[in-house]
Amino acid sequence: MGQGKSRVLNQIRQLRFAHQEMTQQMLADRVGVTRQTIHAIEAGKYSPSLEVAFRISREFNCPLEQVFQYRDSATPESGAQ
Repeated sequence: MGQGKSRVLNQIRQLRFAHQEMTQQMLADRVGVTRQTIHAIEAGKYSPSLEVAFRISREFNCPLEQVFQYRDSATPESGAQ
């Protein structure tokens, strides 16, 4: 996506802890990516493919918009992450 933080914000860390303190590795195994990928997505250093984003939201049984949010130039920096 280029350098710096992604404009795609997420609630993955909060959702993992709300789902019996699921580890990054457990989520990675369930959605078919590496633990490092989950870590990078959580940290906002990597934006997942649409397919991976849907798999993650399905794992948490949440709408995609509950897991991921897009911050555009009009959205304040103090948004959720």
